[in-house]
Amino acid sequence: MVKTTHQGASVHRRGRMRVRTLTTTFLCGLVLLVPLGGNAAADPVTASPSSEPNGSSIIAIGDSVMLGARWVMKKNGIAIVDARKNRQAAAGPALLRKRGSKLPVNVVVHLGSNGTFTTQACEAMITAAGPTRRVFLMTLAVPRSWEARNNALIRDCVAAHPGRVFIIDWHAMAAKHPKWLYSDRIHLRPAGAKGYASMIEQAVAATDS
Repeated sequence: MVKTTHQGASVHRRGRMRVRTLTTTFLCGLVLLVPLGGNAAADPVTASPSSEPNGSSIIAIGDSVMLGARWVMKKNGIAIVDARKNRQAAAGPALLRKRGSKLPVNVVVHLGSNGTFTTQACEAMITAAGPTRRVFLMTLAVPRSWEARNNALIRDCVAAHPGRVFIIDWHAMAAKHPKWLYSDRIHLRPAGAKGYASMIEQAVAATDS
């Protein structure tokens, strides 16, 4: 943390502005978003508020992992956070089709923690989102037999749609911050919820630049 003196409120404000500017400049070279696979390189906790996109342009669909961050995501302005316990990836296409033309331009999907994530489900979600929207697929941090297989499929699905579908590498970020997770190594502690929400916001913001 940056400590300030008590030499006056105006000095304090200028100091904060300077730190914020430096942080934003630093993050420009550390993009969390990876178009064709790879690892997240930056820590979202250091994000400057100025890098956050308009949350009304985002819909996030997920399971209980995302549900643990919904309170932060809503607080940060993401109006639509459709997360539910035990949700399977197969439910994703119907959820997107149901919203149809009302879908925001940025569609974030974090599914597959509870079982198989298939190529068919992934392609159906991309089709349901439509050609004018960007789809963000989050990798999984779930110590189960299907984790590696699902993450490989997610990466393959992204690679098949360059420039339109992007990876948000939650698997890499969760490995970097194990204390963000409860003892099950899946669900989010409060600090993890904040990091998770910030990671999504920065990833979407990176495609707007």
